[in-house]
Amino acid sequence: MQLRTTEWGNPSGPPLICVHGVGGHHGNFQHVAEDRWGKHFRVIAFDLRGHGDSGWGPPWTHATYVEDIVETIDALGIDRPDWVGVSFGGRLMLELIARYPERVRRAAVLEPVIQITPELAMHRAEQERLGGVWDSLEAFVASRENTGDIDTERYIADLQGHFETGEDGRVRRRTCQSAIVSIFSEFAAPAPPPETITVPTMMLYAPAFGLVTPEQRKAYEPHLAQVVEVPGLHAVLTSAYEETASAVEKFLLTPGR
Repeated sequence: MQLRTTEWGNPSGPPLICVHGVGGHHGNFQHVAEDRWGKHFRVIAFDLRGHGDSGWGPPWTHATYVEDIVETIDALGIDRPDWVGVSFGGRLMLELIARYPERVRRAAVLEPVIQITPELAMHRAEQERLGGVWDSLEAFVASRENTGDIDTERYIADLQGHFETGEDGRVRRRTCQSAIVSIFSEFAAPAPPPETITVPTMMLYAPAFGLVTPEQRKAYEPHLAQVVEVPGLHAVLTSAYEETASAVEKFLLTPGR
């Protein structure tokens, strides 16, 4: 499946592909692309399968998502770009590197979902199975358990176009809830082994949130080019914006990586 894409920044710059998290959309990268990364890169972001304006049909396996990504960059005529993946997007980067290392120049994985417990996967899948509709965008933001202290106004601005307002005045996220549930199920399965990381890769994570465990860091760190810790919680592009945007820039712009 070719995914819906949006671009910002320098059209003649090196391509930087950005992959959003579960339930997200391409607009999650608009601010950082316009504010920072687009000064150096041709920034391209997708709506993943089951999200936004891309197709919503199954299967919703991680393998399928990787194939969608490869098909889409092929259609764009891009061979070996740099990558940024957030949360689910970070897990997809690990899957992409394991399957198609020749398609990755460098990768920054931000708060990647390496693997979660079956209990947490069930909890989040049930939340999504029963959810998807909120009284307002403000209510959606207030329901998030992973953002910490953020600029709420800017966060809501990033969500514009990703929600629809129903006749009852409530807002619905433009996602396929069946796909979201399936993604959380996949999170309980092991990620590719650390030794499959064969391209320069930076992992950035927020220890306070605890998604990346000490055991996971210990296993993957010997195979990574860099590990960066930031304050805040899981939504690092909001709760630790400056630290995250700067770390990605420094990693991708350092010669020799």
